[in-house]
Amino acid sequence: MGSSHADGSVIAERHRSKHREATADVEFGAWIDGGRRTEGTDRGVEDPVIGEPIVDVPQCDAGDVDSAVDAAWSAFEGGWEDASVRDRSKRLFEWADVLADHVEELTLLECLDCGKPISQARGEVEGAIDTLEFYASAVRAHRGSEVPAGDDLHLYTTQEPYGVVGQIVPWNYPLWAAAWKLGPALAAGNACVLKPASDTPLSTIRAAQLSEGIFPDGVLNVVPGSGSDVGQAVAAHEDIRKVSFTGSTGVGSGVMHAAADRVAPVTMELGGKSPFIVFPDADLEKVVSAVADGIFYSTGEICDAFSRAIVHDSIADEFTERFVEAAESHVLGDPLDEVTTMGPLTSGEQLETVTGYIETGKGEAELLCGGGTPGDPALSAGHYVEPTVFRGVTNDTTIGSEEIFGPVQTIQTFEDYDEAIELANDTQYGLASGIGTESTSLVHRTADDLDAGLVYVNEYGPIMPDAPYGGFKQSGFGKDLGLEALEHYQRTKSVYVNLDEPEL
Repeated sequence: MGSSHADGSVIAERHRSKHREATADVEFGAWIDGGRRTEGTDRGVEDPVIGEPIVDVPQCDAGDVDSAVDAAWSAFEGGWEDASVRDRSKRLFEWADVLADHVEELTLLECLDCGKPISQARGEVEGAIDTLEFYASAVRAHRGSEVPAGDDLHLYTTQEPYGVVGQIVPWNYPLWAAAWKLGPALAAGNACVLKPASDTPLSTIRAAQLSEGIFPDGVLNVVPGSGSDVGQAVAAHEDIRKVSFTGSTGVGSGVMHAAADRVAPVTMELGGKSPFIVFPDADLEKVVSAVADGIFYSTGEICDAFSRAIVHDSIADEFTERFVEAAESHVLGDPLDEVTTMGPLTSGEQLETVTGYIETGKGEAELLCGGGTPGDPALSAGHYVEPTVFRGVTNDTTIGSEEIFGPVQTIQTFEDYDEAIELANDTQYGLASGIGTESTSLVHRTADDLDAGLVYVNEYGPIMPDAPYGGFKQSGFGKDLGLEALEHYQRTKSVYVNLDEPEL
């Protein structure tokens, strides 16, 4: 397993310098009613590489959520609900253009905030911009429909926005996940109140600031704060007509309960424990790369991570050998270095969670590589954990059944097709799944039988805004991305027009 080998003091000073660069001309805080709000108790946003704060961000409370909701309704009723599709599209394109001019600024914030390798951070910022551009285009073609109903009846449908929607995004993909929600919601004509994750709010706050003068004041509001204060207030607010949440299944259940009290619709994108079935005819070079990408990208802090490799007995030894080599080839180091392929976990809390699962796994299965924190003293201040692989895992073990949200891969084997499908579907989750095979017919058969909302074949990703993203079972319901997400932010109205001439 490699490392960047930069001296710890050099890394620390480089990051402190980048903290100053990234925050020098920016005042972080809430973005409400088209302006900055900097009241509230400060919370330091930590750099996971050196364990030091990047900048303090004032934390909001339920009163600030009230202010944001009031501003959103004023904007909606003051003209945004009547804005033409063309106007909404134009403003989204304009915002995307401004963000494109600030890609490197946003990339640096994302890299420092999350600990992502800078190339990954840049790709995700560009993905957020692409998402906004997709919805700016898609809404122009989105129409109601006419329903054939006979000679004396004209029947058609229209789509209307909800009004004010609440959105809660996770800490692992801050800006990209925000774009997944803001893009379709704004395109559909809603005003938004969005809560970023407490650990990683910086890129989303800055992106909102860069919308100044583009949207009417109050259309886009970002309210940072804790889940217990701001998140709960968003979920339970009587004047928020729809809630969209991405995060853990446990927290999502609480959000659903809060919204249910007022019968508000919700979209839930929750956890996962995704299988990748490797059939005997698989091209192992492709499949090992796909599974490795699916568990080690973003240090495994991904809800659709391929955390369970289910491999046919006949190729299990070769797959395992190659996979361990792939795991050990990762370069842990400073995410600011282009050579780094894996950065730290986002927080000390997550490091504690992941290492706890690893220690449990050592008593449940055979540890093949990793299993601890790196020995490089230059990385000792950060939340680093080694790429870890276990063999001989079963679905009834802790590491085989629970979402770890870190770079921990389990490998288990199967003898025939039915067993593979049974093992893959034997989970409370159903977000993503993978198939490794060169047989087209086997691809389609397996895709039909897998109980998951996403199926990848011989690869991990890409995630494109054109296609819906979301899972089954306790991985949630409703969709981010695709035209389906646009529809989730609209209400459909049926209009019946009697064409009979009245009798005079």
